[in-house]
Amino acid sequence: MNEQPAPEANSDTTITGGEDEAREVGVGPWPGPWPDGDHYDPGLLADGDRRNVVDRYRYWRREAIVADLDMVRHDFHVAVENWSHDFNIGSVVRTANAFGCAAVHIVGKRRWNRRGAMVTDRYQHVHHHPDTASLVAWAAEHDLTLIGVDNLPGAVPLETYPLPRNAVLVFGQEGPGLSEEVRQVCAAVLSIAQFGSTRSINAGAAAAIAMHAWVRAHVFAQPVPDAATTPTP
Repeated sequence: MNEQPAPEANSDTTITGGEDEAREVGVGPWPGPWPDGDHYDPGLLADGDRRNVVDRYRYWRREAIVADLDMVRHDFHVAVENWSHDFNIGSVVRTANAFGCAAVHIVGKRRWNRRGAMVTDRYQHVHHHPDTASLVAWAAEHDLTLIGVDNLPGAVPLETYPLPRNAVLVFGQEGPGLSEEVRQVCAAVLSIAQFGSTRSINAGAAAAIAMHAWVRAHVFAQPVPDAATTPTP
């Protein structure tokens, strides 16, 4: 066991926004002698860890959490168009973190509303591309396939499409959906089956459904047969 040093100046102890303001979460100061390991944050050990992280990462430094996640992240990526400061991007980032997404890509405006991310963007790789062409070039360089998700005429049902392991799931903005430019560069555009009166569902919810479909196929070995790729009428 280590002696108890003074907390580091850059300890990850600040909670900013989201559900942590509404209720107390986490654990208090570490009871008894402190544990060994450079992955522990002295500030959190001394003051408690109230962050929105799973128990495995309690008292860990932020950098140590990111490094550990990097060992187990999945192969898929997510891209979101951000031409008018879409409020759903934070929700997409939060879900991407939950599903172990390799990285989230913001296409368009660099600034995005982080409140919905519930500070999970601290642990999730987020890249910016100023336009569609730069995203296409980056995906080609990394041998990734762009797959659009939007309820458009002629789209292939997500439920019947064999998602590739090396996919970048691309989402448009709430309202207008995928831009025409992005539709043209995607290997496929997939729709999510709906049975109610509304024309579409929230972009954050659509992203969660698509990510879970990838996880089912490539983590739980529940792929869709290759033959079932018939477009919707």
